[in-house]
Amino acid sequence: MRRAGVADVDAIMAIETSTFTTDAWSTATMRGDLASEHTYYLVAFPPDERENIVGYAGLLAPHGGTDGDIQTIAVTEPVRGHGLGRALMQRLIDEARNRGVSEVFLEVRADNPVAHGLYLSLGFSEIAVRPNYYQPDGVDAIVMRLTVPPSRTTLATAAVDDQEEAR
Repeated sequence: MRRAGVADVDAIMAIETSTFTTDAWSTATMRGDLASEHTYYLVAFPPDERENIVGYAGLLAPHGGTDGDIQTIAVTEPVRGHGLGRALMQRLIDEARNRGVSEVFLEVRADNPVAHGLYLSLGFSEIAVRPNYYQPDGVDAIVMRLTVPPSRTTLATAAVDDQEEAR
């Protein structure tokens, strides 16, 4: 993974329009988000293929604010189900924490149980429903919130102690 920039807009839009066929963002909107100082976007690619972008995700979290919003996330069909979406989300949550964000929000289509399940497994909880949010399909959005957990670190001595106990 690496931080995305405006130069990645074409590759991101190829995934965006193939994944979100009826409600994809416009290129201008995506370009604006990628250029904003208030957003943090990542792209994912196979090792040694930096130009073969297979996933992306974006966070809106203005510096100095306490709330963040997962703007969008998508991975290509061939790599779905292998943990890439989870890895992208975890990196965005880490960035939110680094920016001092205490809560992250997102909307997920009510007809997307895989994404909904991922967000639940990451600690998001449902807080509201926005009827007919996704247009033109008229699909409800489930609004979810995550209280950003503190950074978890372990001391190297703890790992040594665990190894000694295992002996």
